[in-house]
Amino acid sequence: MDLSGGFSDFDLELEDFEIKKTTSLISRAHSVGSGGSIHCVPKIAGDVVYFGSMDQYVYALDCETGDVIWKFRTDDQVGGGSPEIAGRSMYIANFSGSVYALETETGKVVWKSRAGGCSPTRALFYNDRIYLGSLDGNLYCLESRTGEEVWRFRTGEDIFYPPSAWEGKIYFGSGDGNFYCIDSGEGKELWRFKTGDEILSEAPSEVHNGIVYFASTDNNIYAVDAETGEEKWRFKTGKYGNSSSPLVHKETIYHLSRDGIVYALTLGGKEIWRFRAGGLVAVSVLAHKDRIYFGSEDRNLYCLDTEGNEVWRFKTSGQVWSPPAVWKDSRIFGSWDCHLYRVDLKGNEVWRLATSSRTVCRIDPPYKVFEMVVKKSVEEEKEDKYNVDLGSGSSEDEYSVRNEYASETAYATKKDYGEG
Repeated sequence: MDLSGGFSDFDLELEDFEIKKTTSLISRAHSVGSGGSIHCVPKIAGDVVYFGSMDQYVYALDCETGDVIWKFRTDDQVGGGSPEIAGRSMYIANFSGSVYALETETGKVVWKSRAGGCSPTRALFYNDRIYLGSLDGNLYCLESRTGEEVWRFRTGEDIFYPPSAWEGKIYFGSGDGNFYCIDSGEGKELWRFKTGDEILSEAPSEVHNGIVYFASTDNNIYAVDAETGEEKWRFKTGKYGNSSSPLVHKETIYHLSRDGIVYALTLGGKEIWRFRAGGLVAVSVLAHKDRIYFGSEDRNLYCLDTEGNEVWRFKTSGQVWSPPAVWKDSRIFGSWDCHLYRVDLKGNEVWRLATSSRTVCRIDPPYKVFEMVVKKSVEEEKEDKYNVDLGSGSSEDEYSVRNEYASETAYATKKDYGEG
């Protein structure tokens, strides 16, 4: 990407510019055209791999051979919503907001329900219920046996974030910049944590030792107490935000930023190493034993060791937005080039399967919502600083604590956004 585009008439150094986001990153989910591209993490149960595709189908393949066992056509594209499997049922949603329960053995429909508008992320099965976010701003709770709605919880903006569960609580982020903790039974808000920008991801957050880890497009990774919502620490990433969730593996945090950088951090938020890929890395990593796997906009699936050294990379013909799934001594993953791949532990292809459409889906460029602007001069920054209206009863010290989304959780009740 040419970062100097549009500024060639200015005789300025690159450090004289800063990156500004002009609109919501979640809007990119609406820009996908038709085709057979794959953008989900495959789910493996036994020797069968399940995945959804932009060609509207859900597939079940034999892991050994790549042969199709069955495929089922939904009523719209299936994007980042990876299958959720519980017992003999699989749950998956699509861009029209349809939610399906399918028999894992046959692909037959058990039930079909609705969850608002576009539901592009993974559903969660927890305590016999299905939890799913929607771009209509609601988190839905459905009965897993019937698909009937139990309750919905409304946020201030689109939800492009899969929920996760821990000790009776549901955790997820929203485009309104808040990270939420709600009661799984009744959908009542327990706390919310305010960041500086929208929160989106196609991988759920993780709770480890009572700490929930998530990231925001305000360029920060956050560690927050899962019970209280109190911030423990934050770590600053690059300039293009975050649209993935941190992963904890063997007491190390691994995270992908939209700048194309993989970070390894301590549980205390200190950087151990970083690795730069050849393009944007957006969704999540897979950590398995002593290897780290992730996909990139540069069309490669990468394999690193836990010291941040590249072991191998596997080149496809399209962007690889999602990490692979593990099956025995193989890794199985999808590409935007309309193929699902199986590779061995050395990065050699074993088989590939094409979806029903070989048309690669159109999607907006990953940095379309960003622009470069000239930084303010020192004099302008000083003028802004001293023209701040601190309000009645506030001190400049109090303002500096709250500024830059500092140490307190900006809590408000659900009434702020109306009832669901």
